[in-house]
Amino acid sequence: MAAVTIKDVISYLESLAPRSLQEDYDNSGLITGNANDPIKGILVTLDCTEDVMDEAITKNCNLIVSHHPILFKGLKSLTGKTYVERVIIKAIQSGVAIYAIHTNLDNVIAGVNKKIADKIGLQNLSILLPKRNTLSKLVTFIPQQNAEQVIADLHAAGAGNIGHYKSCSFRLTGQGAFIPTGDSRPYQGEINRLEKTDEVRVEVILPSHLESQVLSALRKNHPYEEVAYYLSQLENSNQEVGAGIIGELPVAEESLHFLKALKSNMNVSVIRHTALSEKKIKKVAICGGAGSFLLSTAIAKGADAFVSADFKYHEFFDAEAKIMIADIGHYESEQYTKELLIEFLKEKFHTFAIIFSETVTNPISYL
Repeated sequence: MAAVTIKDVISYLESLAPRSLQEDYDNSGLITGNANDPIKGILVTLDCTEDVMDEAITKNCNLIVSHHPILFKGLKSLTGKTYVERVIIKAIQSGVAIYAIHTNLDNVIAGVNKKIADKIGLQNLSILLPKRNTLSKLVTFIPQQNAEQVIADLHAAGAGNIGHYKSCSFRLTGQGAFIPTGDSRPYQGEINRLEKTDEVRVEVILPSHLESQVLSALRKNHPYEEVAYYLSQLENSNQEVGAGIIGELPVAEESLHFLKALKSNMNVSVIRHTALSEKKIKKVAICGGAGSFLLSTAIAKGADAFVSADFKYHEFFDAEAKIMIADIGHYESEQYTKELLIEFLKEKFHTFAIIFSETVTNPISYL
């Protein structure tokens, strides 16, 4: 059996959270290391610090999978004057690769926010702010006798999934016409003679990041030498991709009870919050990390509480008694991302150690 490489691990993680879904400011992906190196062990962490790097070296892990990227901006020198430079230098010297999976993991429905929702017991989950321009539509024309097989191949490549529905397509029967010329090798018909055949016009929606994969499946399985198709990007919001999650508690709770349960379930020592709500908490919005940009969306969607982090003083006023803000801290809101990544990795890989970092990387202390 061939050794599992860093590239194999990255490909798997990005099949769950495609890097194309990261925000423009982000720097997810392989930051240091050779993607073709075989894996010895993986250390999973929220942040990549000097202590985390030392832990990886001690535990013989040559890949660190981190939620937050160690690099957001380019470096003009590597002299060790900052912790970032020291981490990068030690990673290169020690042969430890660093891979970050940040806002792309935030933006998938099974990602960071789903883990928080599970911890606090939410159900009936959906994306709080669905992302636009992440879907494409493929239109193609298939001979009637080949249509079912080619459509099945497109579905297998990732096309035709809409929310909780799969194998979705639109079909319209018509007649295709063409004249084979020159050195063509037609599937049917004769050179320089008009050929007419019954065809099925097929339309399927697909995630834009799967375009090359779906087109490859189309070309491989379509019987025609030259495949006619249209591919266009859609403005539609993608209900499976976007910022935050909203869901419901099984039973409505008094606001104080909700905050106490939140504090316990998320293992936090402090919650900064707006005034206790007079109404019970049933619908809850979530955003791991800095989420104040989603406050108006949470209000518009009727959330009774919004669990997030990094709210500034004046932003608490923006709740305007329409919603209860519960700021549990940036690290605290995302701490269980390590568990999520461990779960993902252990589902796929079994031939090397996948280790939960014991280093607490929270830079904030509470008295």
